[in-house]
Amino acid sequence: MRVSIHKHISNPEHFKQQLLSWSQQFREIIFLDSNSYPQEYSSFDCVLAVDAFTSLKTDFHNAFDDLKQYQQTTKDWLFGYLSYDLKNDTEQLKSSNFDGLNFPDLFFFQPKKIISLKGNELEMQYLLLCDDEVEDDFNEIVESQKSKVESAPSLKIEQRISKDLYIEKVTKMLDHIHKGDMYEANFCMEFYAENAIINPLEKFQKLNKISQAPFSVFFKNHKQFLLSASPERYLKRVGETLISQPIKGTSKRFLDPIEDEKSRQFLESDSKERAENIMITDLVRNDLSHTAQKGSVEVVELCKIYSFLQVHQMISTITSKIDPQYSPIDVLRTTFPMGSMTGAPKISVMNIIENLEETKRGLYSGSIGYFTPDGDFDFNVVIRSILYNQENKYVSFSVGSAITAQSIPENEYEECLLKAKAMHEVLQ
Repeated sequence: MRVSIHKHISNPEHFKQQLLSWSQQFREIIFLDSNSYPQEYSSFDCVLAVDAFTSLKTDFHNAFDDLKQYQQTTKDWLFGYLSYDLKNDTEQLKSSNFDGLNFPDLFFFQPKKIISLKGNELEMQYLLLCDDEVEDDFNEIVESQKSKVESAPSLKIEQRISKDLYIEKVTKMLDHIHKGDMYEANFCMEFYAENAIINPLEKFQKLNKISQAPFSVFFKNHKQFLLSASPERYLKRVGETLISQPIKGTSKRFLDPIEDEKSRQFLESDSKERAENIMITDLVRNDLSHTAQKGSVEVVELCKIYSFLQVHQMISTITSKIDPQYSPIDVLRTTFPMGSMTGAPKISVMNIIENLEETKRGLYSGSIGYFTPDGDFDFNVVIRSILYNQENKYVSFSVGSAITAQSIPENEYEECLLKAKAMHEVLQ
Protein backbone atom coordinates (compact mmCIF):
# COMPACT_ATOMS: atom_id res chain seq x y z
CA MET A 1 0.00 0.00 0.00
CA ARG A 2 1.08 3.55 -0.74
CA VAL A 3 0.11 6.93 0.57
CA SER A 4 -0.31 9.59 -2.14
CA ILE A 5 0.21 13.32 -1.46
CA HIS A 6 -0.22 16.14 -4.00
CA LYS A 7 1.62 19.48 -4.14
CA HIS A 8 1.51 22.49 -6.45
CA ILE A 9 4.89 23.45 -7.96
CA SER A 10 5.29 26.99 -9.28
CA ASN A 11 8.53 26.40 -11.23
CA PRO A 12 8.53 22.80 -12.52
CA GLU A 13 11.81 23.05 -14.49
CA HIS A 14 13.74 24.29 -11.47
CA PHE A 15 12.06 21.70 -9.26
CA LYS A 16 13.14 18.90 -11.61
CA GLN A 17 16.79 19.88 -11.10
CA GLN A 18 16.32 20.01 -7.33
CA LEU A 19 14.63 16.60 -7.42
CA LEU A 20 17.49 15.03 -9.35
CA SER A 21 20.12 16.55 -7.04
CA TRP A 22 18.23 15.35 -3.94
CA SER A 23 17.96 11.81 -5.35
CA GLN A 24 21.73 11.26 -5.45
CA GLN A 25 21.82 10.08 -1.81
CA PHE A 26 20.06 6.81 -2.74
CA ARG A 27 21.59 3.53 -3.89
CA GLU A 28 18.91 2.96 -6.56
CA ILE A 29 17.61 5.78 -8.77
CA ILE A 30 15.55 5.96 -11.95
CA PHE A 31 14.73 9.47 -13.15
CA LEU A 32 12.67 9.63 -16.37
CA ASP A 33 12.39 13.04 -18.06
CA SER A 34 10.23 13.86 -21.10
CA ASN A 35 11.91 17.29 -21.38
CA SER A 36 8.49 18.80 -22.18
CA TYR A 37 8.70 17.30 -25.67
CA PRO A 38 5.22 17.46 -27.23
CA GLN A 39 4.04 13.86 -27.46
CA GLU A 40 0.59 12.36 -27.57
CA TYR A 41 1.24 9.39 -25.31
CA SER A 42 3.08 10.93 -22.34
CA SER A 43 1.94 10.10 -18.79
CA PHE A 44 4.35 12.34 -16.86
CA ASP A 45 6.66 15.28 -17.48
CA CYS A 46 9.09 13.47 -15.20
CA VAL A 47 9.05 10.68 -12.64
CA LEU A 48 11.61 9.72 -10.01
CA ALA A 49 11.79 6.32 -8.29
CA VAL A 50 14.33 5.78 -5.49
CA ASP A 51 15.36 3.41 -2.71
CA ALA A 52 14.56 -0.26 -3.35
CA PHE A 53 12.21 -2.00 -0.94
CA THR A 54 12.51 -5.22 -2.99
CA SER A 55 14.43 -5.94 -6.18
CA LEU A 56 15.07 -8.55 -8.87
CA LYS A 57 18.51 -8.92 -10.43
CA THR A 58 19.29 -11.83 -12.75
CA ASP A 59 21.07 -13.08 -15.85
CA PHE A 60 19.13 -14.05 -18.98
CA HIS A 61 18.28 -17.63 -17.89
CA ASN A 62 14.48 -17.73 -17.32
CA ALA A 63 14.60 -13.95 -16.91
CA PHE A 64 11.11 -13.27 -18.29
CA ASP A 65 9.59 -16.00 -16.09
CA ASP A 66 11.31 -14.49 -13.05
CA LEU A 67 10.08 -11.02 -13.99
CA LYS A 68 6.54 -12.30 -14.53
CA GLN A 69 6.48 -13.87 -11.06
CA TYR A 70 7.97 -10.73 -9.49
CA GLN A 71 5.50 -8.41 -11.23
CA GLN A 72 2.44 -10.56 -10.44
CA THR A 73 3.48 -11.11 -6.81
CA THR A 74 4.39 -7.50 -6.07
CA LYS A 75 1.42 -5.81 -7.80
CA ASP A 76 3.13 -2.48 -7.23
CA TRP A 77 5.17 0.05 -9.17
CA LEU A 78 8.37 -1.54 -10.54
CA PHE A 79 11.17 0.36 -12.27
CA GLY A 80 14.10 -1.20 -14.09
CA TYR A 81 15.61 -2.43 -17.32
CA LEU A 82 15.75 -5.25 -19.85
CA SER A 83 19.17 -5.70 -21.47
CA TYR A 84 19.50 -6.65 -25.13
CA ASP A 85 20.93 -10.04 -24.16
CA LEU A 86 17.57 -11.23 -22.85
CA LYS A 87 17.23 -12.38 -26.47
CA ASN A 88 19.11 -15.45 -25.21
CA ASP A 89 16.16 -16.28 -22.94
CA THR A 90 13.56 -16.22 -25.72
CA GLU A 91 15.58 -17.77 -28.58
CA GLN A 92 18.45 -20.21 -29.10
CA LEU A 93 21.01 -17.39 -29.16
CA LYS A 94 24.18 -16.49 -27.29
CA SER A 95 26.29 -13.46 -26.42
CA SER A 96 29.99 -14.18 -26.22
CA ASN A 97 31.51 -10.84 -27.23
CA PHE A 98 33.62 -8.66 -24.92
CA ASP A 99 31.75 -6.91 -22.10
CA GLY A 100 33.56 -4.11 -20.26
CA LEU A 101 30.51 -3.00 -18.24
CA ASN A 102 29.27 -6.24 -16.58
CA PHE A 103 25.74 -5.06 -15.78
CA PRO A 104 23.15 -7.72 -14.83
CA ASP A 105 20.97 -8.79 -17.79
CA LEU A 106 17.81 -7.72 -15.95
CA PHE A 107 17.24 -5.43 -12.98
CA PHE A 108 13.96 -4.17 -11.49
CA PHE A 109 13.15 -2.68 -8.11
CA GLN A 110 10.08 -1.76 -6.08
CA PRO A 111 10.82 1.80 -4.94
CA LYS A 112 9.93 3.04 -1.49
CA LYS A 113 9.46 6.53 -2.92
CA ILE A 114 7.98 7.67 -6.26
CA ILE A 115 7.68 11.35 -7.15
CA SER A 116 6.03 12.41 -10.42
CA LEU A 117 5.40 15.78 -12.05
CA LYS A 118 2.76 16.69 -14.65
CA GLY A 119 2.52 20.39 -15.42
CA ASN A 120 2.54 22.13 -12.03
CA GLU A 121 1.12 19.14 -10.16
CA LEU A 122 3.45 16.98 -8.07
CA GLU A 123 2.46 13.57 -6.69
CA MET A 124 4.49 11.78 -4.02
CA GLN A 125 3.63 8.07 -3.65
CA TYR A 126 5.37 6.49 -0.66
CA LEU A 127 5.13 2.99 0.77
CA LEU A 128 3.39 3.07 4.15
CA LEU A 129 6.61 2.08 5.92
CA CYS A 130 8.07 5.52 5.10
CA ASP A 131 4.95 7.70 4.72
CA ASP A 132 6.05 9.86 7.66
CA GLU A 133 9.03 11.06 5.56
CA VAL A 134 6.98 12.77 2.83
CA GLU A 135 6.93 16.32 4.23
CA ASP A 136 10.56 16.22 5.34
CA ASP A 137 11.60 14.95 1.91
CA PHE A 138 9.61 17.65 0.13
CA ASN A 139 11.25 20.34 2.23
CA GLU A 140 14.68 18.82 1.57
CA ILE A 141 14.02 18.80 -2.19
CA VAL A 142 12.95 22.45 -2.39
CA GLU A 143 15.97 23.48 -0.31
CA SER A 144 18.50 21.37 -2.22
CA GLN A 145 21.17 23.25 -4.10
CA LYS A 146 22.96 22.28 -7.28
CA SER A 147 25.98 20.30 -6.13
CA LYS A 148 29.43 21.64 -6.93
CA VAL A 149 31.23 19.54 -9.52
CA GLU A 150 34.93 18.82 -9.21
CA SER A 151 36.72 18.62 -12.54
CA ALA A 152 37.56 15.04 -13.48
CA PRO A 153 40.58 13.95 -15.54
CA SER A 154 40.03 14.16 -19.30
CA LEU A 155 39.02 10.90 -20.95
CA LYS A 156 40.69 9.19 -23.86
CA ILE A 157 37.75 7.94 -25.92
CA GLU A 158 38.67 4.98 -28.11
CA GLN A 159 36.75 3.42 -30.97
CA ARG A 160 36.29 -0.35 -30.82
CA ILE A 161 35.95 -0.71 -34.62
CA SER A 162 38.14 1.39 -36.95
CA LYS A 163 36.67 2.99 -40.06
CA ASP A 164 38.35 0.44 -42.34
CA LEU A 165 37.12 -2.48 -40.22
CA TYR A 166 33.63 -0.97 -40.06
CA ILE A 167 33.47 -0.77 -43.86
CA GLU A 168 34.73 -4.36 -44.12
CA LYS A 169 32.06 -5.60 -41.69
CA VAL A 170 29.23 -3.67 -43.36
CA THR A 171 30.34 -5.13 -46.71
CA LYS A 172 29.96 -8.61 -45.16
CA MET A 173 26.47 -7.61 -44.02
CA LEU A 174 25.61 -6.58 -47.57
CA ASP A 175 26.76 -10.02 -48.74
CA HIS A 176 24.27 -11.57 -46.28
CA ILE A 177 21.53 -9.32 -47.70
CA HIS A 178 22.37 -10.25 -51.29
CA LYS A 179 22.32 -13.96 -50.36
CA GLY A 180 18.86 -13.52 -48.83
CA ASP A 181 19.89 -14.20 -45.21
CA MET A 182 18.28 -10.91 -44.13
CA TYR A 183 16.70 -7.71 -45.44
CA GLU A 184 17.82 -5.15 -42.88
CA ALA A 185 20.02 -5.18 -39.79
CA ASN A 186 21.05 -2.67 -37.15
CA PHE A 187 24.84 -2.83 -36.86
CA CYS A 188 26.47 -1.20 -33.82
CA MET A 189 29.92 -0.20 -32.66
CA GLU A 190 31.27 0.88 -29.28
CA PHE A 191 33.26 3.90 -28.11
CA TYR A 192 34.85 3.48 -24.69
CA ALA A 193 37.35 4.77 -22.11
CA GLU A 194 39.23 2.75 -19.51
CA ASN A 195 40.40 4.03 -16.11
CA ALA A 196 37.56 6.53 -16.41
CA ILE A 197 36.46 8.76 -13.56
CA ILE A 198 33.35 10.82 -14.32
CA ASN A 199 30.63 12.58 -12.35
CA PRO A 200 27.51 10.78 -13.62
CA LEU A 201 25.07 13.50 -12.58
CA GLU A 202 27.07 16.24 -14.26
CA LYS A 203 27.43 14.21 -17.47
CA PHE A 204 23.71 13.43 -17.53
CA GLN A 205 22.80 17.09 -17.06
CA LYS A 206 25.08 18.08 -19.95
CA LEU A 207 23.75 15.31 -22.22
CA ASN A 208 20.16 16.14 -21.36
CA LYS A 209 20.68 19.85 -21.98
CA ILE A 210 22.13 19.41 -25.48
CA SER A 211 19.62 16.68 -26.49
CA GLN A 212 16.36 17.36 -24.58
CA ALA A 213 15.04 13.98 -25.67
CA PRO A 214 11.57 12.73 -24.67
CA PHE A 215 12.78 9.46 -23.09
CA SER A 216 15.80 10.67 -21.14
CA VAL A 217 16.92 8.64 -18.13
CA PHE A 218 19.29 8.94 -15.20
CA PHE A 219 19.73 5.43 -13.79
CA LYS A 220 21.85 4.34 -10.85
CA ASN A 221 22.18 0.92 -9.28
CA HIS A 222 24.91 1.39 -6.65
CA LYS A 223 27.99 1.88 -8.91
CA GLN A 224 26.36 1.20 -12.28
CA PHE A 225 24.95 4.12 -14.24
CA LEU A 226 22.98 4.81 -17.41
CA LEU A 227 22.82 8.40 -18.71
CA SER A 228 20.38 8.37 -21.59
CA ALA A 229 19.09 10.93 -24.07
CA SER A 230 16.85 8.49 -25.93
CA PRO A 231 14.34 9.85 -28.44
CA GLU A 232 12.65 6.45 -28.90
CA ARG A 233 9.78 4.62 -27.24
CA TYR A 234 9.91 0.83 -27.38
CA LEU A 235 6.48 -0.03 -26.02
CA LYS A 236 3.77 1.46 -23.83
CA ARG A 237 0.62 -0.16 -22.46
CA VAL A 238 -2.44 1.83 -21.37
CA GLY A 239 -5.32 -0.49 -20.46
CA GLU A 240 -5.79 -2.80 -23.44
CA THR A 241 -3.88 -0.53 -25.86
CA LEU A 242 -0.25 -1.10 -26.83
CA ILE A 243 1.78 1.65 -28.53
CA SER A 244 5.15 1.13 -30.25
CA GLN A 245 7.10 3.94 -31.95
CA PRO A 246 10.17 2.63 -33.79
CA ILE A 247 12.72 5.05 -35.22
CA LYS A 248 14.44 4.41 -38.53
CA GLY A 249 15.83 7.35 -40.48
CA THR A 250 18.15 10.14 -39.34
CA SER A 251 19.33 13.48 -40.75
CA LYS A 252 21.34 16.43 -39.40
CA ARG A 253 19.99 19.58 -37.79
CA PHE A 254 21.35 22.93 -39.04
CA LEU A 255 21.38 26.37 -37.42
CA ASP A 256 20.32 27.93 -40.73
CA PRO A 257 16.51 27.43 -40.93
CA ILE A 258 16.58 26.98 -44.71
CA GLU A 259 19.32 24.30 -44.54
CA ASP A 260 17.53 22.66 -41.64
CA GLU A 261 14.24 22.46 -43.55
CA LYS A 262 16.09 21.02 -46.56
CA SER A 263 17.55 18.32 -44.32
CA ARG A 264 14.10 17.54 -42.89
CA GLN A 265 12.53 17.34 -46.36
CA PHE A 266 15.38 15.21 -47.68
CA LEU A 267 14.80 12.71 -44.88
CA GLU A 268 11.05 12.71 -45.49
CA SER A 269 11.47 11.87 -49.18
CA ASP A 270 14.55 9.61 -48.95
CA SER A 271 13.52 6.24 -50.45
CA LYS A 272 16.24 4.32 -48.55
CA GLU A 273 15.21 5.74 -45.16
CA ARG A 274 11.51 5.16 -45.89
CA ALA A 275 12.22 1.57 -46.93
CA GLU A 276 14.14 1.00 -43.66
CA ASN A 277 11.29 2.43 -41.62
CA ILE A 278 8.56 0.50 -43.43
CA MET A 279 10.44 -2.81 -43.03
CA ILE A 280 10.75 -2.27 -39.25
CA THR A 281 7.13 -1.10 -39.02
CA ASP A 282 6.11 -4.37 -40.62
CA LEU A 283 8.28 -6.31 -38.15
CA VAL A 284 6.67 -4.48 -35.19
CA ARG A 285 3.19 -5.21 -36.61
CA ASN A 286 4.12 -8.88 -36.70
CA ASP A 287 5.54 -8.79 -33.14
CA LEU A 288 2.41 -7.13 -31.75
CA SER A 289 0.14 -9.59 -33.54
CA HIS A 290 1.32 -12.41 -31.22
CA THR A 291 -0.62 -10.95 -28.28
CA ALA A 292 -3.22 -8.81 -30.11
CA GLN A 293 -6.97 -9.13 -30.39
CA LYS A 294 -7.78 -10.23 -33.94
CA GLY A 295 -7.64 -7.38 -36.45
CA SER A 296 -6.54 -4.79 -33.87
CA VAL A 297 -2.96 -4.06 -35.09
CA GLU A 298 -2.93 -0.65 -36.77
CA VAL A 299 -0.30 1.72 -38.18
CA VAL A 300 -1.52 5.14 -37.03
CA GLU A 301 1.52 7.11 -38.28
CA LEU A 302 3.91 5.99 -41.02
CA CYS A 303 7.30 7.62 -41.57
CA LYS A 304 6.47 10.87 -39.76
CA ILE A 305 9.37 13.28 -39.22
CA TYR A 306 10.07 14.42 -35.65
CA SER A 307 12.74 17.03 -34.92
CA PHE A 308 15.05 16.93 -31.89
CA LEU A 309 17.89 19.27 -30.93
CA GLN A 310 20.60 17.10 -32.50
CA VAL A 311 18.82 15.33 -35.37
CA HIS A 312 15.63 14.87 -37.39
CA GLN A 313 14.17 11.35 -37.05
CA MET A 314 11.66 9.29 -39.01
CA ILE A 315 9.20 7.60 -36.63
CA SER A 316 6.20 5.34 -37.16
CA THR A 317 3.50 4.59 -34.57
CA ILE A 318 1.87 1.16 -34.39
CA THR A 319 -0.91 0.25 -31.95
CA SER A 320 -2.80 -2.90 -31.01
CA LYS A 321 -5.38 -4.11 -28.49
CA ILE A 322 -3.99 -6.79 -26.18
CA ASP A 323 -5.84 -10.10 -25.94
CA PRO A 324 -6.85 -10.49 -22.24
CA GLN A 325 -5.25 -13.95 -22.02
CA TYR A 326 -1.77 -12.37 -22.21
CA SER A 327 0.13 -10.78 -19.31
CA PRO A 328 2.26 -7.62 -19.54
CA ILE A 329 5.40 -9.81 -19.48
CA ASP A 330 4.06 -11.97 -22.33
CA VAL A 331 3.88 -8.81 -24.45
CA LEU A 332 7.49 -7.89 -23.67
CA ARG A 333 8.69 -11.46 -24.23
CA THR A 334 7.13 -11.64 -27.72
CA THR A 335 8.37 -8.21 -28.90
CA PHE A 336 11.85 -7.99 -27.33
CA PRO A 337 14.43 -7.01 -28.46
CA MET A 338 12.72 -4.23 -30.38
CA GLY A 339 12.74 -4.34 -34.19
CA SER A 340 14.51 -1.01 -34.65
CA MET A 341 17.64 -2.37 -32.91
CA THR A 342 17.62 -5.80 -34.58
CA GLY A 343 16.24 -6.12 -38.11
CA ALA A 344 14.37 -8.52 -40.36
CA PRO A 345 14.04 -11.44 -40.17
CA LYS A 346 14.78 -10.92 -36.50
CA ILE A 347 16.43 -14.19 -35.39
CA SER A 348 18.66 -14.49 -38.46
CA VAL A 349 19.75 -10.87 -38.00
CA MET A 350 20.56 -11.33 -34.30
CA ASN A 351 22.86 -14.24 -35.16
CA ILE A 352 24.62 -12.26 -37.91
CA ILE A 353 25.18 -9.10 -35.87
CA GLU A 354 26.42 -11.14 -32.91
CA ASN A 355 29.13 -12.56 -35.18
CA LEU A 356 30.12 -9.21 -36.68
CA GLU A 357 29.90 -6.85 -33.71
CA GLU A 358 32.91 -6.68 -31.40
CA THR A 359 31.19 -6.04 -28.05
CA LYS A 360 28.27 -7.41 -26.08
CA ARG A 361 25.46 -4.86 -26.26
CA GLY A 362 24.19 -5.35 -22.70
CA LEU A 363 21.89 -2.52 -21.64
CA TYR A 364 22.62 -0.58 -24.85
CA SER A 365 19.73 -1.29 -27.27
CA GLY A 366 17.81 -2.76 -24.37
CA SER A 367 15.06 -0.88 -22.58
CA ILE A 368 14.39 0.98 -19.34
CA GLY A 369 11.05 1.99 -17.84
CA TYR A 370 8.36 1.00 -15.37
CA PHE A 371 5.25 -1.05 -14.58
CA THR A 372 2.25 0.41 -12.75
CA PRO A 373 0.40 -1.63 -10.08
CA ASP A 374 -2.33 -2.57 -12.60
CA GLY A 375 0.13 -3.82 -15.25
CA ASP A 376 0.39 -0.79 -17.53
CA PHE A 377 3.95 0.02 -18.57
CA ASP A 378 6.17 2.34 -20.58
CA PHE A 379 9.66 1.49 -21.87
CA ASN A 380 12.16 3.40 -23.98
CA VAL A 381 14.90 2.16 -26.30
CA VAL A 382 18.36 2.61 -24.77
CA ILE A 383 20.16 4.59 -27.48
CA ARG A 384 22.12 7.91 -27.40
CA SER A 385 23.27 6.76 -23.98
CA ILE A 386 26.40 6.66 -21.83
CA LEU A 387 26.96 3.60 -19.63
CA TYR A 388 29.38 3.72 -16.72
CA ASN A 389 30.67 1.14 -14.27
CA GLN A 390 32.20 3.21 -11.47
CA GLU A 391 33.73 0.16 -9.82
CA ASN A 392 35.91 -0.90 -12.75
CA LYS A 393 36.17 2.65 -14.17
CA TYR A 394 34.82 1.74 -17.59
CA VAL A 395 32.67 4.16 -19.61
CA SER A 396 31.02 3.19 -22.87
CA PHE A 397 28.59 4.39 -25.51
CA SER A 398 27.52 2.66 -28.69
CA VAL A 399 25.87 3.78 -31.89
CA GLY A 400 24.42 1.95 -34.87
CA SER A 401 22.68 2.33 -38.19
CA ALA A 402 20.39 0.22 -40.35
CA ILE A 403 22.07 -1.70 -43.13
CA THR A 404 19.91 -2.45 -46.18
CA ALA A 405 20.61 -3.39 -49.81
CA GLN A 406 20.84 0.34 -50.60
CA SER A 407 23.44 1.05 -47.90
CA ILE A 408 26.76 2.67 -48.79
CA PRO A 409 29.23 1.64 -46.03
CA GLU A 410 30.95 5.07 -45.87
CA ASN A 411 27.57 6.82 -45.45
CA GLU A 412 26.53 4.42 -42.67
CA TYR A 413 29.81 5.16 -40.90
CA GLU A 414 29.13 8.91 -41.11
CA GLU A 415 25.62 8.36 -39.68
CA CYS A 416 27.18 6.56 -36.72
CA LEU A 417 29.54 9.49 -36.08
CA LEU A 418 26.58 11.89 -36.21
CA LYS A 419 24.75 9.85 -33.58
CA ALA A 420 27.91 9.67 -31.44
CA LYS A 421 28.46 13.44 -31.50
CA ALA A 422 26.48 14.37 -28.35
CA MET A 423 28.06 11.64 -26.19
CA HIS A 424 31.56 12.53 -27.43
CA GLU A 425 30.93 16.18 -26.63
CA VAL A 426 29.67 15.41 -23.13
CA LEU A 427 32.55 13.10 -22.20
CA GLN A 428 35.31 15.33 -23.59
